Amino acid sequence: MKRYRTRRLRGALLALTALGGLLLTGCSSGGIGDSAADKRGGLPAPAPNRTGADGRTPENGPGSGAPPDFLSTFALDVDTASYDYARRLLSEGRRPDPGQVRPEEFVNSFRQDYPRPDGNGFTVTVDGARTGDGDWSLVRVGLATRPAGSDAERPPAALTFVIDVSGSMDEPGRLDLARKALGVMTDRLRDDDSVALVTFTDEARTVLPMTRLDGHRGKIHAAIDGLRARESTNLGAGVRTGYDTAVEGLRKGATNRVVLISDALANTGDTDPDSILERISSARREHGITLFGVGVGSDYGDALMERLADKGDGHTVYVSDEERARRVFSEELTRNVDLTARDAKAQVAFDPGTVAEFRLIGYDDRRVADDDFRDDRVDGGEVGPGHTVTAVYAVRTVPGARGRLATATVRWLDPDSRTPHERSGQLETGSLTDDVWRASPRFQVTATAAYFADALRSPDPRHGTLPGAPALDRLAEHADRLARTTEDEDVRRLADAVHQASRHRD
Repeated sequence: MKRYRTRRLRGALLALTALGGLLLTGCSSGGIGDSAADKRGGLPAPAPNRTGADGRTPENGPGSGAPPDFLSTFALDVDTASYDYARRLLSEGRRPDPGQVRPEEFVNSFRQDYPRPDGNGFTVTVDGARTGDGDWSLVRVGLATRPAGSDAERPPAALTFVIDVSGSMDEPGRLDLARKALGVMTDRLRDDDSVALVTFTDEARTVLPMTRLDGHRGKIHAAIDGLRARESTNLGAGVRTGYDTAVEGLRKGATNRVVLISDALANTGDTDPDSILERISSARREHGITLFGVGVGSDYGDALMERLADKGDGHTVYVSDEERARRVFSEELTRNVDLTARDAKAQVAFDPGTVAEFRLIGYDDRRVADDDFRDDRVDGGEVGPGHTVTAVYAVRTVPGARGRLATATVRWLDPDSRTPHERSGQLETGSLTDDVWRASPRFQVTATAAYFADALRSPDPRHGTLPGAPALDRLAEHADRLARTTEDEDVRRLADAVHQASRHRD
């Protein structure tokens, strides 16, 4: 887990002054500035680690167990597995365990309305709306990379597929789905791409060494079609062999990535997550090999898969049916393979003159010490083209306050040169929409997803804890209306999931 430190108000004011110098423009739709200078910007020394990191307590407010702190820093995350797995469980009449619900993966599962940059890097959009609960607002920080573009524009890919063929994968919707997805992807990849195939049960073996697609598609299809479920799950052996195979087939100038397809239910061999994670960390540091985790199965080791992807500088998705598999391995192939930013982090500076307290919704295991924001040795998140990253804050403003509310800055390294860059955007109190449910449709979708995740984590199954949170049945009505307004099938699925949750309250 990332370190998350606090600092006193005096330090926050110094940081705000430094961050203000980065801004070239400022408006509620996301003023954008750019800087490649790697300067610490006068950031003060850290204070002791904060308490209450579960995100339930306002980060800098009463009861937080920490002195006032007006900076919030986290590594970017584009995972969506938590939302898709929760949706599957709800469709089966099961409510997800609160520990499996990660709000950032809910809000990052939906298309956003942020402007896109022309090249690598990000745009920054900051907007917000009043909740109607006292002086509380929801503030959305939105980051967007360039459009994914055509598949022909990305660098060649060297992909090592590590496939779980253990007995648990014999259930419908697991290995059969993986075979179909890999078959679709094999047809979609370019001739100059390469593929290796590793399988694991109680032991691991390399079925296919790194092989170029040009002239060998039939051979690759045959290897995929021959996958059969067998015995127990030695995930550790699979990861080790997969990374060994990826290192042996390493291609300079290509995107080298391990794609792990599994239910992540390790039950034999090396089942210690830390030991498995160390192998991933070593390959990442020495060879730049990243991990893309694809979860399957009605029983799924969500926490382990997420830890593996975080340690491997990658991200996770969850695939429950053929339609989702087709999107991940065909329609979204470029953004799941290519990279536009490495070690990306965001820092939001709230103005102590206008903000009384705030808390970040989610990102609990992605928090970064504030003074590590510009330390490029500290791990961040990896983001590809076509992605958006959204962070939602609950913010209580000072009564009657006017002026700057927040400045959001994203910092990342160029994936090739490792040159650092920054962009910033800001929000004024006067730009807050007067009601969440009168904000833009996409802001409302974000709010709905955040409220939904919060309700699933709440001790009260009928109601969340966020300011302005409606009861689940009322939230379902909002989601229905948004599905009609946006004509977006993903929003329709969200509405269905909220309805299911409102019915299954145990």
